[in-house]
Amino acid sequence: MLAALQRIAVLTILVLFAVPDRTVQAELLAGTGRADITRQTAPFNDPLYAKALALRSGQQTLVLITVDAVSIGRIGYIRDTYLQQVRDVLQQELGISPQSVFVNASHCHGTVCEDVAERTIAAVREAVQNMVPVRAGTGAGQEVRIMENRRLLLHDGSETDVRRAYSMPWDDEVAAIGPVDPEIGLLRLDRRDGTPLAIIYNFACHPIHGVPSGLSSADFPGFASAVIEENLGHDCLAFFIQGCAGDINPVIYKDVSTPHDCEPFGNMLGLNVLRGLRSIPADQMQTDPELQVINRSLELPRAEDFQTRLVSLEQKQEQLLSQLGGTDLNFRNFLPLYLQHKLNPDHPTFYSHRYLLEERNGSNGLQQLDEVNQRSLEAYLKNIRTMEQLSRLQVNRRLLQMHQKQTEEAGNQPLTVEVGGIRIGDFRLVTFPGELTVQIGLNIKQKSPHRFTFVAGYTNGYIYYTPTTKQRLNTGFAQEDCDTLVAPEWQPLFESTVEQVLSEL
Repeated sequence: MLAALQRIAVLTILVLFAVPDRTVQAELLAGTGRADITRQTAPFNDPLYAKALALRSGQQTLVLITVDAVSIGRIGYIRDTYLQQVRDVLQQELGISPQSVFVNASHCHGTVCEDVAERTIAAVREAVQNMVPVRAGTGAGQEVRIMENRRLLLHDGSETDVRRAYSMPWDDEVAAIGPVDPEIGLLRLDRRDGTPLAIIYNFACHPIHGVPSGLSSADFPGFASAVIEENLGHDCLAFFIQGCAGDINPVIYKDVSTPHDCEPFGNMLGLNVLRGLRSIPADQMQTDPELQVINRSLELPRAEDFQTRLVSLEQKQEQLLSQLGGTDLNFRNFLPLYLQHKLNPDHPTFYSHRYLLEERNGSNGLQQLDEVNQRSLEAYLKNIRTMEQLSRLQVNRRLLQMHQKQTEEAGNQPLTVEVGGIRIGDFRLVTFPGELTVQIGLNIKQKSPHRFTFVAGYTNGYIYYTPTTKQRLNTGFAQEDCDTLVAPEWQPLFESTVEQVLSEL
């Protein structure tokens, strides 16, 4: 009996999607669904979810899915076949066009289950079955405390990254830091009785801070969504949409004095989402907001300069190796000697009265020893700096070699990607599968003709980092400009496509 009722429900939904009801053509319907995608056989701190938001207005349909995962294919635990599998089933069962299905990865590094595609589809089925008339309101919040740009401009004109795989540059090498985007893009969907159904919030920051246990976690987006959902109640679901986070880290990412704990960051973001929602007056919620979906295919040029860059990097390595010099110190005697000279640079070897005694006796043995030791310390420190530079270059050399091989295997064919555009009332969202760096998102927002324009990376695929042209040509080698498949000229092609999409939304 239950199975028969479920079949009837699905058939009813198919009719709804296939045959527009002229009497409610402009009415916006929305439903939500959620599935736990945590891999239960792996230790975890908090659950991972696939969440689905189904929207329909007249003949237009949109399915927006968020997953607590590092990416849609290529890296992590979600297979390359995932997106196609989800789209195929939704088209066959529910008549939903594949071009109307958008999947955004939060970019957290949690461990998802092997049947994540099946569970995602189940979440969409639930969302479609639960659709009700809604009103929409758009706004923005702000969060400035939890993130920082991880690219550091050095005095020599190059840039490097704040990463766990890199040693930090020395303080006297750092000249400036890059920008962040503090804006939280907000869309509120309420049932007709005024109770909240769904919250979309778009924000840019890598969810890589983790939890003290080090176990699998949805990271700060998971905690932020929990704060939002618990405060709003009414079975409201919060959908985190990752923004242009390619070069944005959580603050204190390199802290070694306290356990890493993303929960306070999630709490701060979640509370600022709630504050931002209060700026959307109930009497300004749109009853029949326009729903529009655009999905464009864009060909981006692949990088052709891998070998040139590798040669340049290897030359830099050779230059640094030639700077390594001999020293009579090793780490065992360097560290206590270094502390002695830092604690009392005028009298590092012993108390000052012994120096005075030697001076009275016409001797300067301690002073000469201090000068010898100081030269040894400086030589050792120079080697340390050189070694740290070499280690950063070696990491980036491996990234360049990896992508050179991938490009050769692809026959140097262009990268075909999806550029999406979504409009829900005053809310506009453009999407892209790469790890967009923050300046690109800021550029798009500045040029957009619409006040509430937001940008999402990590959507409908994954093509690694997509830095600005300037970052891509960085002479210092950072992750974003090495862990990439695109040629430098990709950025204007993408931004011009986005400009066209936004003009149509």
